Amino acid sequence: MADLFAPGHGPGLVARRDGLPVGWIQVDRRAAFPRLARSRVLRPVDAQPVWSVACFLVDRTARRQGISVALLRAACDFARDRGATILEGYPVDPPKPRYPPVYAWTGFAGTFHAAGFEEVARHAPTRPIMRRHLV
Repeated sequence: MADLFAPGHGPGLVARRDGLPVGWIQVDRRAAFPRLARSRVLRPVDAQPVWSVACFLVDRTARRQGISVALLRAACDFARDRGATILEGYPVDPPKPRYPPVYAWTGFAGTFHAAGFEEVARHAPTRPIMRRHLV
């Protein structure tokens, strides 16, 4: 997890428990993530200026305790405070209830729903594009 705090990882928020990091979310303007522009599955829905949630990490010991939802809500506040009007995410919507966490680094669709996001597009069966309007 320490590598995430190194220079070059862009804005992110850290969830802490007892002073120790247990979760992290990367959030910035969509343009800060060039791979999104190159992705067929995650291509822009429209020309609106959006901020993006690009990555989650929750420590194994802290999973299924609401950390991801709390991080998403904090990311909404973070982006809004910096002028964003829309926050967008690219979670996985797994075909079965148990899904290997290694494939879920963009978060789960259920987590985004719980944080007030709505699906706006789906270019692949398991990859919705979800948005939350911040104003």
